[in-house]
Amino acid sequence: MYTRRYLACAVFAFGVLYAQEAQPSIQIGGDVKQPLTLTADDLAKMPRATVRTSSNGMETVYEGVWLHEVLKKAGVPQGGELRGKALAGYVLAQAQDGYQVVFSLGELDPAFIDNEILLADTANGKPLFGAQGRFRLVVPKDKPGARSVRMLTRIDVVQLRK
Repeated sequence: MYTRRYLACAVFAFGVLYAQEAQPSIQIGGDVKQPLTLTADDLAKMPRATVRTSSNGMETVYEGVWLHEVLKKAGVPQGGELRGKALAGYVLAQAQDGYQVVFSLGELDPAFIDNEILLADTANGKPLFGAQGRFRLVVPKDKPGARSVRMLTRIDVVQLRK
């Protein structure tokens, strides 16, 4: 009798712990002033943006946060600070399946170029899931879309000249 109660309590406690640990997040690290671990709840509290894309005649509206806003929160140089050695930096975006892409810091700064990249967590008003992963990058001005990383788990900033 007591064994069943203890077993039920243990199963419940494990389920609660697992649910807490299973919340998807994205890591922002590398050469940043403030490493971050962001969940969908964290992104929902940041300024939101949308991007419309079209592929094979199907339109998708992605919503999320501009990547440069996330990098700013991590203390990555932007605007007037993005000069000299800082320009020799890049961002490595990594997916759960090992896929990786690179962006120069200049490509991600709206003061440099009109190529805003979205860190998306919803598509057509619904949370991303399945093959999209919980987070993805949307790079609307890239023609082939190969840098629109699905299943995004980590973003590292690398400074080549320190």
